[in-house]
Amino acid sequence: MQKIILLLALLTFNLSSSQIKKKQVLLIGTFHYANPGLDVAQLNSFSIMSEKSQKELEIMSDKIKKFGPDKIFVEWEFSKQTDLDKFYNKNTDSLFKNNKSEITQLALRTAKKLNHKKLYGMNLYTPFRYDSLMMAMEKANQKDLIQRNKVVTENFEKQHNEKIRKSSLQEMMLYYNTKQSENENIQWYLEVANRGGNPDDFTGASLVANWYKRNLYMYSLIQKLTESTDNKIMILVGAGHAALIREFISHDPTFELVDLATVLK
Repeated sequence: MQKIILLLALLTFNLSSSQIKKKQVLLIGTFHYANPGLDVAQLNSFSIMSEKSQKELEIMSDKIKKFGPDKIFVEWEFSKQTDLDKFYNKNTDSLFKNNKSEITQLALRTAKKLNHKKLYGMNLYTPFRYDSLMMAMEKANQKDLIQRNKVVTENFEKQHNEKIRKSSLQEMMLYYNTKQSENENIQWYLEVANRGGNPDDFTGASLVANWYKRNLYMYSLIQKLTESTDNKIMILVGAGHAALIREFISHDPTFELVDLATVLK
């Protein structure tokens, strides 16, 4: 009897979910325009302040404005929303000339064109224990895995730096939102990090679990802060976050992903 009730409840839920008007989500994964050098991979900086890039940003933000998100979420600490509000209300021209961050150059630029009152911070920073992972690999004498980690990291650095030399800003942005790029961003965690440590040492798996947890918490904030009156939202995050958030959205019947390429075409 309990099984029948459960099945009926699931059927009712599925039917009601299918009747919900889905909210469109423009998820944009990006490299860091300002490149603070805090990531494991050492990547060259992109000339975001060049005249060409600034023109591209104007065109990109105009096209996103046409898409018309009701809210824009950015990788800013949720607990520091007051600081983000103050930042948003600073002199716009000065910010565009002096702040290289993708939050300023793309998200804020777009939000201002849409006459939004604010940006929404949804980042939840957690320490990334890379040194502990490497120590666990050394302790486990995982020489092949250490070498594989070096190769994967160097290949990523080389690929990114070559693209910087050859590509426009829009080409870079479109690439970082392809399935290939997303797979590469997730691959390291499962191919390398999750294997780190002795059989009774879960340092690697703990790092991966904390990475997934952080992204789930961020996604939880997006879900909670998206109101019933919001028909479209935009999310701007580092490409590594976008790869997981895209996966979460694909299993959430209340949201519908919109491809960046279709917006910028």
